[in-house]
Amino acid sequence: MIAMIASVAVVLGTTSCSSSNDDEPEAPVANQVAGSYTGNEVVIVDKEESSNDTKTYEFAKVSDTSIDMTVPEMGMGGMMTIPSFPVKNIPLTKSGNTITGKVASYSGTVKNAKGDEKAYSVSDVTLMFNDKTVVVTFSLKYGNMPFLMTTTFTGARK
Repeated sequence: MIAMIASVAVVLGTTSCSSSNDDEPEAPVANQVAGSYTGNEVVIVDKEESSNDTKTYEFAKVSDTSIDMTVPEMGMGGMMTIPSFPVKNIPLTKSGNTITGKVASYSGTVKNAKGDEKAYSVSDVTLMFNDKTVVVTFSLKYGNMPFLMTTTFTGARK
């Protein structure tokens, strides 16, 4: 009887003392998604596909709950290229395994191939991270271009 009680105590003692990942705090959402993602970017201009290329988007932690996104250059090269540009301070929320970010609008300026400052604005920015993948959508107005460019990027973490 004493041997049985001792063996039960040993089993319970080792079970309760084992380390468990359930007790560790979850990393902040920005840490979970920060990094480089490579995938397919499709740009629609005036209801027609303008480009369909492999691109790499960068996401950098700003705080535990927000990130900056860097959109890579897009276009056909030379003067027809829109330089890489940032969208800053995108707030993140988490529901289950999905982390989302939304920004109604963001504006800034970038230098084009000639070194001239050009204004840009993005609207309806949506990010959806799930596991090691991301889907990004936004509309872009660049310089004096008469049409909005609707962009969808689907990528996987490098």
